[in-house]
Amino acid sequence: MKKIFNKINNLWLNFRKWSDVNILGYIIGAIVKLTLIIAFAVLLYLTFESIWPNNEDSSLSDSSNEQNDCNVIGINLHGELKTYLPNHAENDSFFDYDSVSSEDITGKIKLANEDSNIKAIIVEVDSPGGSIVGGEEIDTAIKNSEKPVIALIRDLGASASLWAISSADRIYASENSTIGSIGVTGSFMSNAKKNEKDGITYEALSSGKFKDSGSPDKELTAEERALILRDINLAFNNFVKAISLNRNIDIEKVKDNADGSTFLGTKAKELGLIDEIGGLPEVEQYLEETTGEKPDICWQ
Repeated sequence: MKKIFNKINNLWLNFRKWSDVNILGYIIGAIVKLTLIIAFAVLLYLTFESIWPNNEDSSLSDSSNEQNDCNVIGINLHGELKTYLPNHAENDSFFDYDSVSSEDITGKIKLANEDSNIKAIIVEVDSPGGSIVGGEEIDTAIKNSEKPVIALIRDLGASASLWAISSADRIYASENSTIGSIGVTGSFMSNAKKNEKDGITYEALSSGKFKDSGSPDKELTAEERALILRDINLAFNNFVKAISLNRNIDIEKVKDNADGSTFLGTKAKELGLIDEIGGLPEVEQYLEETTGEKPDICWQ
């Protein structure tokens, strides 16, 4: 192998010497160099393409469970709802794995709507809530969906996760599911008195008197408390209004039950928060009746 390499190398060096003194050789040399550069670039492109294939043309139904024939997409809304999940290392002990992002769920709803094979979307909920903005974003995506969206609450569908799926075409839940918790909280643990006892002083260095409002290391002033409660009440009113509109419930009736408490599935149905008592089999039966096709679900 070494002899072959040396032979090729000598041929190349001789060719370079000849091309340096011969105009035709110079042109041929330039063409050879350009050809080698193009060949290298093509090889590099093909290598990267094989490592990171472009899946833009594949449908969402092709990307899950290695199935090509599914006609329903199942999306999990499990864990604490956030607007996004930060990048993290594998097995990162500081990362909250029991969480889900609205940007992920809304993206999957969008892709399902772009896939002609998909006839309906199921959003399975098992979440205590979380970000009200995240809930609002999913609610908007469901409203804008051209495909029917069915929500299935398993153990827990509370607070922002209830807002998220309140505009679904139909909501199912077990008679023992925990549903509701319509409300907003900004409560937190204060370290102010403990810090004072430990001799720790909070040095306030802010550009405005409200800049460090809500810091757990200082006591809230009356003005700060009023400011935070103002925003909590505004968000609460938006929450109540969304449930009233999405579930077609009189807003005063929603307010009467919007004390932060939860209800079991049977009571939630009585209050109009869900449509039916049932699980996945009942959802599949409903989809078969409404779409005319036996549902084949790809879970995302």
